[in-house]
Amino acid sequence: MGFHQYLSGLTELEMINRAPGYFKYFPHSVAAHSWKVTQVAQFLGDVEEKQGEAVNWKLLYEKALNHDINERFIGDIRTPVKYASSELRHMLADVEESLADNFIRMEIPSNYRDAYHRRLSEGKDDTLEGRILSVADKVDLLYEAFGELQKGNPEPVFLDIYKESLETIYAFRDMNSTKYFINEVLPEMLAEEFPGSERLQRIYIGIFNQGVEQADNE
Repeated sequence: MGFHQYLSGLTELEMINRAPGYFKYFPHSVAAHSWKVTQVAQFLGDVEEKQGEAVNWKLLYEKALNHDINERFIGDIRTPVKYASSELRHMLADVEESLADNFIRMEIPSNYRDAYHRRLSEGKDDTLEGRILSVADKVDLLYEAFGELQKGNPEPVFLDIYKESLETIYAFRDMNSTKYFINEVLPEMLAEEFPGSERLQRIYIGIFNQGVEQADNE
């Protein structure tokens, strides 16, 4: 027993397209998404560190690089299906975890299993690194949707993804890195003009205003 099955299976992540079942101008694979999320997480980690936070870089890179690796077992589930209910999300997570545990037991040498149990487990948690991952994942998803909307993609799902990504990012606005993204990066995105760009600006303003109202009522 070695790492052959693990290493050869990485190619499968290049073949799994994200947002399956929808027309896309820019198809993205799970492998490409994982690399981009790692780059975004690195940028967010830099901001946190500049603001005096202690970043566990090894943990952050492991979480970001491996966060979707279990999709090699079940593929990328269509977004509306995946988020239809919290119960369904938990069921899918349980299936992924069970398949990953079985794969580790069958294919990973025993003296490396603890490391791969850590890497193939859910990376989004309450640690700083887990929270950075949550934001980084949605930042890349936001850019995927934005790119399609820029091109005039008529699929309504990309507008839904854009809105849901912004809402999740905004929910982490207490973090230094998220504040930086909202204040320094998002304005550049929203300043780009193309047919329909005004609608994207209104969506952001609506999310921002709703957050302000909730803060005022607390």
